[in-house]
Amino acid sequence: MAIEVEARFRVEDPEALDRLAEMDRLGDADLGAAVAVDETDSYLDTADGVLGAERWACRLRRRHGRHLLSLKGPPEGGAGGWLHRRPEVEGPATEEPDPERWPPSEAHDLLDRLRRGRPLVERLALRQLRTERGVSLHGHPIGVLSVDDVTVVVDGDEVGRFGIVELELAPSLAGDEEALPPLAAALASIQGLAAEPRSKLERALQLAGAR
Repeated sequence: MAIEVEARFRVEDPEALDRLAEMDRLGDADLGAAVAVDETDSYLDTADGVLGAERWACRLRRRHGRHLLSLKGPPEGGAGGWLHRRPEVEGPATEEPDPERWPPSEAHDLLDRLRRGRPLVERLALRQLRTERGVSLHGHPIGVLSVDDVTVVVDGDEVGRFGIVELELAPSLAGDEEALPPLAAALASIQGLAAEPRSKLERALQLAGAR
């Protein structure tokens, strides 16, 4: 199973994003051109929360009219609060809320085992305007830097909003993370960004609970 490895920072001052947008380099790495995209993430679980109880998150992402199922396993934190490492498996899906109608995949098989035959319901949705930039080190692509403007939606109502900056390593580098700490340090040096130990789902659930 693939391992997702990323550095995550919350936006405490919107001007930090202006500073980041003006940068062509991050530490020793080159930043590519910015590409903006709208996407919606629906987080699913059974009514009695069996996936959450096992510390798994089920995300159904709609982007460019296509749907992708992502299952993210129990996270491992790291020094500084910015490091996030967790197992991840992905597969194709459709807009149908019933997983039985989704194409077969390794992710589909795992989801069936986790949900134990129970139907899924939407816990909440994240509407995101995401700006992505490729990250290259010494001419070699090593990951993607994304800036996300996130709106939390519960039962059709907007309950909060937050900004997140993530630097995700390419899957081929998941076992060789030496490049990440210096780049995370460069992000931490940007005034208005702060290390974020919570996942997007955890932060969204806190906002939903506060309402």
